[in-house]
Amino acid sequence: MAVNPSTGQGEGLDLSWLDLYDDAASATPSKKGMTLADINLGRYSAEARGAGDMTFRLRGAIPRPNAQRFGPNYQSKADVWAENCLMLYEEAVQRQWSSARDIPWETLEPLPDDIERAMCQLCTMLTEVEFIAGDVPGQWLPFVSAQDYEAGLFLMTQIMDEARHTDVFRKRALANGGGLLAQGAGLGLRTLIEARDFTEMSVLMHIQAEGFVQSMFRMGELIGKTEADKRIFRMSAQDESRHLAFGVMHLKYVLDTEPERREEIHHYLDKAEGDAAGGGSGDVTFPPVFEALCILLGGGKDKFDEGVQKFLLLRKRQVNEYLHRLEVAGLGDRRQRVGPLLRQFVEAA
Repeated sequence: MAVNPSTGQGEGLDLSWLDLYDDAASATPSKKGMTLADINLGRYSAEARGAGDMTFRLRGAIPRPNAQRFGPNYQSKADVWAENCLMLYEEAVQRQWSSARDIPWETLEPLPDDIERAMCQLCTMLTEVEFIAGDVPGQWLPFVSAQDYEAGLFLMTQIMDEARHTDVFRKRALANGGGLLAQGAGLGLRTLIEARDFTEMSVLMHIQAEGFVQSMFRMGELIGKTEADKRIFRMSAQDESRHLAFGVMHLKYVLDTEPERREEIHHYLDKAEGDAAGGGSGDVTFPPVFEALCILLGGGKDKFDEGVQKFLLLRKRQVNEYLHRLEVAGLGDRRQRVGPLLRQFVEAA
């Protein structure tokens, strides 16, 4: 006799679940350890994904006929998938860093007032942007089917990355005699929060908004005046690269498997490019941020004109890297349709 753990009453023993193991899996660790790719076997693999459901049944688990539904969630793999999400998740968990321990804060030194305040203004904008960049994917986690759990795991690492970026840029603003300054315009931030589809969100956030921020991070060696500043930009750029890679490959998967969505995606970009050109998410045309960058790039407010020339190079780099990512994803015709306020920075193909 067996005892029912809920009622405490004796009843017949039922071990029928033992008969479910007709195709047992044996995963073998690779040189990198036991990775998600190593357990992608047989009916547990991404390629063996069956029809989705609205329960929390993970891919490969045996369905229970009377399982309760927790939906709604996406039923199509193309809605959330990127072929590189397994690799990006593994990289993310291996390359986490601490803003408390891994930034050489001791290298900060007093800077001229205009340089310090410009850095604080830039950090104010980045703190705001990165906070929203953590919130946005969090809104979509409940809609990721357990059949595509790797995409959900990657988004969780992105939330952690963005939390660390919010943390580190706020610390920088408060660490060297400055503080938080003018709040940003936030038009593009609202566009991200108001996205009504995962692919819309991913294209606007991962490819456009975070792409613009990444171009700025990569200029950190030029913008940063201390080793602490340079390390902050360098480590943040390392994280941001993963988010961009997911977005590019998600869009590529969508266009490869659902090409009829091409015009829909162009429509999302039409609106977002207008918002970004007016001071939105990750954008640098909001006057206080534009002026702060010119001071940092030029080396002081007395070299503002030199800073403006370098700023225009940054803007050109942002726009052309953005178009290149879309081309890699399969949306190369965006170059001919890019919004008028960005078109002036487009290089000839």
